[in-house]
Amino acid sequence: MKIVILCGGLGTRLAGAGSDLPKPMTPIGGRPVVWHIMRGLAHWGFKDFVLCLGYRSDIFKQYFLNLLTMVGDVTLDAQNGVSLHTTEQLDEKDWKVTLAETGLDSMTGHRVKRIAAHIPADDDIFAVTYGDGVTDLDFRKVVEFHRAHGKLATVTGVRPPARFGELSLGDNGQVHAFSEKLQATGGWISGGYFVFSRGVFDYLSDDPALVLERDPLQRLARDGELMAYQYDGFWYCMDNPRDYQHLQWLWGEQQAPWRVW
Repeated sequence: MKIVILCGGLGTRLAGAGSDLPKPMTPIGGRPVVWHIMRGLAHWGFKDFVLCLGYRSDIFKQYFLNLLTMVGDVTLDAQNGVSLHTTEQLDEKDWKVTLAETGLDSMTGHRVKRIAAHIPADDDIFAVTYGDGVTDLDFRKVVEFHRAHGKLATVTGVRPPARFGELSLGDNGQVHAFSEKLQATGGWISGGYFVFSRGVFDYLSDDPALVLERDPLQRLARDGELMAYQYDGFWYCMDNPRDYQHLQWLWGEQQAPWRVW
């Protein structure tokens, strides 16, 4: 099954992350956040990726065309070239990564439409996610859920991360508890991990302004073709400098829940 990752948006200039890198290439613990997403999915057995590129696609291509040299030991011999060491121990050696140019100004729905040719005709389903959200979700369970309900689309519903300390208050205003939680206890939001059947392409158009999260998903919901896999575990999206710093801290303190491998 193909895992499609939306990586084409503009640079975010996240504080401390460096200039105008595309957000998915922002490093967490020395590796791009998109690598963390792929590494997690690969742990569950999903190793065939399609990256939808746009802004600074050259950065993605330089990294992934040299992926094994980026993650493994390398010897450079001026006379005999480059030798890779212990590649058999690298999970990445089994990855298949398609780097697809999906337009500089394309929106998410159009990007997915443009990679239809990279989904083999005998693949009845494929997955789509974004290049900035990490999770400890066992994605096999989402795929099983999708196959069981028989609809065209599945979105993973998650709890939104709490941005502030959560207060437990009494009637008189007394604070009974203060909790700096990673997850809020409120409603569900889209975690951006989708599984789609091929029929979803009929809901997409060649309009570069097509936003996946608007007309296509809204029509799928109206048609009764969209189901939610509800997940209460860890999910975190790197939207701003505070998010970036938090993920860096978790990784540095060896407390990164998304590190399932």
